[in-house]
Amino acid sequence: MACTLDLEKALWEGGHEVVVGVDEAGRGPLAGPVVTAAVVLPTTFEHAVLTDSKKLSPKKRDVLYAELTSDPAIRWACDAAGPEEIDRVNILKATHASMARAVAALGKQPDMVLIDGLPVPRFPYPQQAVVKGDSLSLSIAAASIIAKVERDRHMLEMAEKFPEYGFEKHKGYPTKAHLAVLQMQGPCPIHRRSFAPVAQSAFDFGEAEDA
Repeated sequence: MACTLDLEKALWEGGHEVVVGVDEAGRGPLAGPVVTAAVVLPTTFEHAVLTDSKKLSPKKRDVLYAELTSDPAIRWACDAAGPEEIDRVNILKATHASMARAVAALGKQPDMVLIDGLPVPRFPYPQQAVVKGDSLSLSIAAASIIAKVERDRHMLEMAEKFPEYGFEKHKGYPTKAHLAVLQMQGPCPIHRRSFAPVAQSAFDFGEAEDA
């Protein structure tokens, strides 16, 4: 099924003027933040390529990111929940909180928020969960692109700060190479210590810094 504005159009026709698409990037990695994005597309929006960020190459995502974020007709906002928040409340709650903050950052009260995946408990805005929404809704797909590119760029910056971990290659995901370095080096300050592979690593970078 193509990625369209069908869901948004049905809501607009039902009187929901401000429809927001929301998605996240980075729930699975062992390091770095989970990044969320909220997007409001104009009613006339069309795009032949835009779809789930996971289906597109990094180069194509960068092109789409530039298109989306430079279009004055598109309202968008990002938020990030860092490793500290993730460790404090768990990854799911941190993601949900970040989604709410991203919507709030739009500065416009939504009539409906289309969220990729399952319903979000105690979400402060009217919501409609859409399974595989990033492949169905252009608003959610746009959010998925923005969140993914923002997070990847952040992890490239972290790769320069902590070059031994190879974040530029795996972006913090638990690849074999990442796990091997983690066992040898222990976690760095941006690792999620509540995640089992990090908690089980033999050496704690932060503790060594404090020693």
